[in-house]
Amino acid sequence: MTDTLAQALSRHVAMRRFEDLPPDAIQATRLLLRDTLAVGWAGSAFAGLEAMRGGTLGGAALGPCDVWGTGGRARALDAIFLNGVAAAALEFDSLHDAGLVHADLVCVPAVFAFAQERHASGRELIAAVALACDVTCRLALGAAEHTGWWHSSIYGVFGAAAGCARLLGLDEHGIAQSLGIALGHTGGTQQAIVEQTGLKRVQSAIAARGGAHSALLAAWGVSAPTEPFAGRHGLYARFERGGDEKIVLDGLGRRFEGMLSSYKKFPTCGCGHAATEAALQLAVEHALDESMIESAVIRISPYMNGIVGAPYSPADNPTVAAQFSVRYCVASAVARKRVGLQEIEPASALDPRLLAFANRIAIEVDETNSGKLAPAEVRLTLRDGRVLARRVEEVPGTRANPMTESDLRAKARDCLVRGTRPLDAAQCDEWLRRLDALEICADAADLFAPFHSAEPGGIRQE
Repeated sequence: MTDTLAQALSRHVAMRRFEDLPPDAIQATRLLLRDTLAVGWAGSAFAGLEAMRGGTLGGAALGPCDVWGTGGRARALDAIFLNGVAAAALEFDSLHDAGLVHADLVCVPAVFAFAQERHASGRELIAAVALACDVTCRLALGAAEHTGWWHSSIYGVFGAAAGCARLLGLDEHGIAQSLGIALGHTGGTQQAIVEQTGLKRVQSAIAARGGAHSALLAAWGVSAPTEPFAGRHGLYARFERGGDEKIVLDGLGRRFEGMLSSYKKFPTCGCGHAATEAALQLAVEHALDESMIESAVIRISPYMNGIVGAPYSPADNPTVAAQFSVRYCVASAVARKRVGLQEIEPASALDPRLLAFANRIAIEVDETNSGKLAPAEVRLTLRDGRVLARRVEEVPGTRANPMTESDLRAKARDCLVRGTRPLDAAQCDEWLRRLDALEICADAADLFAPFHSAEPGGIRQE
């Protein structure tokens, strides 16, 4: 009898040991953890998170799991949700380009908290994250078409369930039950992106907590569908109009898809990164500023235009508007020579000078361009008559155009000096040292011990 897709994935998650992971998968997972944890540290200062922390943790007993960037600790499910929001808050997380899925946003908060709660070793943490992200990315790759569901939520919940079930010590059957239960937690569309609302930051956190809860329910004996993916009312039938199991299973156990994730150079939606990079290159090479620009045109694909091509209107939610506006990103690249964390702060996003410049920029949609993230072109006509153009074929941070280790460490430091509890230079050094030595960490619960708050209740109050 042929295995169902759920059985094949569950066996994969249950049987792989840390020693079975290829060295490049181990290295990639360590980098993914470092990047996600650092981005979440900075994201802890996201405007809406203070209220969420109060509502989520009010009166709750102090737990064993770090609430990133605060110095506090909480119970696992609470920490998963809050860390999931923090990781998504700055739009600075990694992306599996082929699957168009942010596996780290869902899998890392869930698996990290369970590893801390269960005092797992660094090696166990790495293995669980690698497998959780592998499941997530493979399921996303198998989608027949993109119909407006948000991949990070609808596929990430299964990866989180699998990784958490592994840390709970569930066997193949128990992991399969976790995947079946996760079907009941599946949801989340791109509407929050289209309307540029704060739900975009929360959907992945809901999925992370849902995946972890699915694993717990399986451990507690709740029965679940055995065909959550290929069943008549399963994931692929109801969410993405069919899926290809052969693609999902191709290279299973040999190629770990999480290692193919790219890292963001800019804290904005990836659909605008190629155009942002093109503008930045032109601005730096020709020492441009907005006063020199007579007109500007961004040429992008229909998919990119649908996500980041709307007119720039930052009044209601300036940070989100900036992150999802390719016009703003190109304007900032030209005028400031930078699109970083400072540039998505409300004060920067509402700068009248940038607002006026951004809305002078035209969008051309190239109907022949089927790309989701690249290529993109920027064409600048200068007041002196020169015309400058740049086309970027590969998004910065991808395997074809990678960021260096120095770039990634600088990104982590830029994140760690921000957040609810910013670190100083020496603390950043220690934080990075601990992540570099993750494989010899005996207990994930102690990973960030030097950064815990001594204040009662564990969460620092501003």
